[in-house]
Amino acid sequence: MTKKETFHGVPGILRPFKEYIEKNGLKKGDQIVYYGVPGTCTPFVELLAFAVRSLELEQVFVPFVDEHRATKICHVDNVGMQARMGPMTFKPKAIVIMGGLSMPNVPVKAEQVKSAISKYPGIPVIGVCFMHMFEKAGWLSTVSFDCLVDANIDPVEVTTKK
Repeated sequence: MTKKETFHGVPGILRPFKEYIEKNGLKKGDQIVYYGVPGTCTPFVELLAFAVRSLELEQVFVPFVDEHRATKICHVDNVGMQARMGPMTFKPKAIVIMGGLSMPNVPVKAEQVKSAISKYPGIPVIGVCFMHMFEKAGWLSTVSFDCLVDANIDPVEVTTKK
Protein backbone atom coordinates (compact mmCIF):
# COMPACT_ATOMS: atom_id res chain seq x y z
CA MET A 1 0.00 0.00 0.00
CA THR A 2 1.41 3.33 -0.95
CA LYS A 3 -1.40 5.88 -0.81
CA LYS A 4 -3.48 6.47 2.30
CA GLU A 5 -6.46 8.82 2.42
CA THR A 6 -9.00 9.52 5.15
CA PHE A 7 -12.74 9.83 4.55
CA HIS A 8 -15.78 10.01 6.83
CA GLY A 9 -19.05 8.14 7.35
CA VAL A 10 -20.75 5.66 5.07
CA PRO A 11 -19.93 7.68 1.92
CA GLY A 12 -16.29 7.44 3.01
CA ILE A 13 -16.56 3.68 2.60
CA LEU A 14 -18.70 3.51 -0.52
CA ARG A 15 -17.26 6.26 -2.73
CA PRO A 16 -13.62 5.09 -2.60
CA PHE A 17 -14.82 1.53 -3.22
CA LYS A 18 -16.76 2.59 -6.33
CA GLU A 19 -13.87 4.74 -7.54
CA TYR A 20 -11.46 1.82 -7.17
CA ILE A 21 -13.80 -0.48 -9.12
CA GLU A 22 -14.18 2.12 -11.88
CA LYS A 23 -10.42 2.80 -11.96
CA ASN A 24 -9.81 -0.89 -12.60
CA GLY A 25 -11.99 -0.77 -15.70
CA LEU A 26 -14.84 -3.04 -14.64
CA LYS A 27 -17.69 -2.78 -17.10
CA LYS A 28 -21.23 -4.02 -17.57
CA GLY A 29 -21.42 -7.77 -16.99
CA ASP A 30 -18.07 -8.08 -15.19
CA GLN A 31 -18.17 -9.94 -11.90
CA ILE A 32 -17.28 -8.92 -8.34
CA VAL A 33 -17.06 -11.72 -5.78
CA TYR A 34 -17.43 -10.85 -2.09
CA TYR A 35 -16.29 -13.32 0.61
CA GLY A 36 -17.77 -12.74 4.06
CA VAL A 37 -19.59 -14.01 7.10
CA PRO A 38 -23.30 -14.68 6.55
CA GLY A 39 -25.48 -12.29 8.49
CA THR A 40 -22.86 -9.88 9.78
CA CYS A 41 -21.05 -9.12 6.52
CA THR A 42 -24.07 -9.47 4.25
CA PRO A 43 -25.56 -6.00 4.93
CA PHE A 44 -22.21 -4.37 4.27
CA VAL A 45 -21.78 -6.37 1.07
CA GLU A 46 -25.25 -5.22 0.00
CA LEU A 47 -24.23 -1.60 0.69
CA LEU A 48 -21.06 -1.99 -1.37
CA ALA A 49 -23.08 -3.64 -4.14
CA PHE A 50 -25.56 -0.76 -4.04
CA ALA A 51 -22.71 1.73 -4.45
CA VAL A 52 -21.71 0.16 -7.80
CA ARG A 53 -25.21 -0.73 -9.04
CA SER A 54 -25.06 1.78 -11.90
CA LEU A 55 -22.11 -0.15 -13.37
CA GLU A 56 -24.42 -3.15 -14.01
CA LEU A 57 -21.93 -5.69 -12.72
CA GLU A 58 -22.67 -9.26 -11.77
CA GLN A 59 -22.16 -9.43 -8.01
CA VAL A 60 -21.78 -12.58 -5.95
CA PHE A 61 -21.69 -13.23 -2.20
CA VAL A 62 -19.71 -16.24 -0.96
CA PRO A 63 -20.42 -17.28 2.64
CA PHE A 64 -17.07 -17.78 4.37
CA VAL A 65 -14.99 -19.29 1.49
CA ASP A 66 -17.60 -21.86 0.38
CA GLU A 67 -18.18 -21.06 -3.29
CA HIS A 68 -20.71 -23.92 -3.54
CA ARG A 69 -23.07 -21.84 -1.38
CA ALA A 70 -22.63 -18.59 -3.30
CA THR A 71 -25.59 -16.34 -4.06
CA LYS A 72 -26.12 -13.60 -6.60
CA ILE A 73 -26.67 -10.09 -5.36
CA CYS A 74 -29.53 -8.48 -7.25
CA HIS A 75 -31.33 -5.16 -7.19
CA VAL A 76 -34.79 -5.32 -5.62
CA ASP A 77 -37.07 -2.35 -6.35
CA ASN A 78 -37.82 -0.20 -3.31
CA VAL A 79 -35.40 -2.23 -1.17
CA GLY A 80 -31.86 -2.08 -2.56
CA MET A 81 -29.42 -4.89 -3.21
CA GLN A 82 -30.25 -8.33 -1.83
CA ALA A 83 -28.50 -11.70 -1.87
CA ARG A 84 -30.52 -14.22 -3.89
CA MET A 85 -30.02 -17.89 -4.64
CA GLY A 86 -28.73 -18.98 -7.99
CA PRO A 87 -26.17 -21.21 -9.66
CA MET A 88 -22.81 -19.55 -10.02
CA THR A 89 -20.01 -19.51 -12.51
CA PHE A 90 -16.97 -17.76 -11.09
CA LYS A 91 -15.18 -15.34 -13.37
CA PRO A 92 -14.27 -12.45 -11.05
CA LYS A 93 -12.77 -9.21 -12.27
CA ALA A 94 -12.49 -8.05 -8.62
CA ILE A 95 -12.52 -9.86 -5.28
CA VAL A 96 -13.66 -8.33 -1.99
CA ILE A 97 -12.67 -9.86 1.34
CA MET A 98 -14.81 -8.71 4.25
CA GLY A 99 -13.18 -8.16 7.63
CA GLY A 100 -15.75 -10.25 9.45
CA LEU A 101 -13.88 -13.30 8.22
CA SER A 102 -10.92 -12.32 10.42
CA MET A 103 -13.00 -11.91 13.60
CA PRO A 104 -12.34 -14.20 16.57
CA ASN A 105 -14.50 -17.35 16.59
CA VAL A 106 -15.14 -17.25 12.82
CA PRO A 107 -14.11 -20.62 11.35
CA VAL A 108 -11.92 -19.13 8.60
CA LYS A 109 -8.17 -18.64 8.61
CA ALA A 110 -6.21 -16.20 6.48
CA GLU A 111 -4.57 -19.13 4.71
CA GLN A 112 -8.00 -20.43 3.59
CA VAL A 113 -8.87 -17.04 2.11
CA LYS A 114 -5.50 -16.86 0.40
CA SER A 115 -6.06 -20.34 -1.05
CA ALA A 116 -9.59 -19.49 -2.24
CA ILE A 117 -8.54 -16.33 -4.06
CA SER A 118 -5.33 -17.83 -5.47
CA LYS A 119 -7.52 -19.53 -8.11
CA TYR A 120 -7.94 -16.08 -9.66
CA PRO A 121 -4.41 -14.73 -10.23
CA GLY A 122 -4.01 -11.13 -11.30
CA ILE A 123 -7.46 -10.12 -10.05
CA PRO A 124 -7.53 -7.05 -7.76
CA VAL A 125 -8.24 -7.95 -4.12
CA ILE A 126 -10.07 -5.39 -2.00
CA GLY A 127 -10.34 -5.65 1.76
CA VAL A 128 -13.20 -4.00 3.63
CA CYS A 129 -13.08 -4.07 7.41
CA PHE A 130 -13.84 -2.08 10.52
CA MET A 131 -11.64 -1.14 13.45
CA HIS A 132 -8.38 -2.46 11.90
CA MET A 133 -9.65 -6.04 12.09
CA PHE A 134 -7.34 -7.44 9.40
CA GLU A 135 -4.36 -5.87 11.14
CA LYS A 136 -5.42 -7.03 14.62
CA ALA A 137 -5.95 -10.58 13.35
CA GLY A 138 -2.54 -10.63 11.65
CA TRP A 139 -4.00 -11.17 8.17
CA LEU A 140 -2.03 -8.41 6.43
CA SER A 141 1.05 -10.62 6.31
CA THR A 142 -0.91 -13.43 4.59
CA VAL A 143 -3.52 -11.78 2.36
CA SER A 144 -2.28 -9.08 0.00
CA PHE A 145 -4.81 -6.31 -0.65
CA ASP A 146 -4.61 -4.03 -3.65
CA CYS A 147 -7.00 -1.70 -1.83
CA LEU A 148 -7.96 -1.74 1.84
CA VAL A 149 -10.98 0.18 3.17
CA ASP A 150 -10.67 0.23 6.97
CA ALA A 151 -13.42 2.17 8.75
CA ASN A 152 -13.95 3.03 12.40
CA ILE A 153 -17.22 2.73 14.27
CA ASP A 154 -16.21 4.39 17.50
CA PRO A 155 -17.76 5.64 19.62
CA VAL A 156 -21.16 4.03 19.39
CA GLU A 157 -23.66 6.02 21.43
CA VAL A 158 -26.94 4.45 22.52
CA THR A 159 -29.72 6.48 24.13
CA THR A 160 -32.76 4.81 25.67
CA LYS A 161 -35.62 5.85 27.91
CA LYS A 162 -35.82 4.01 31.20
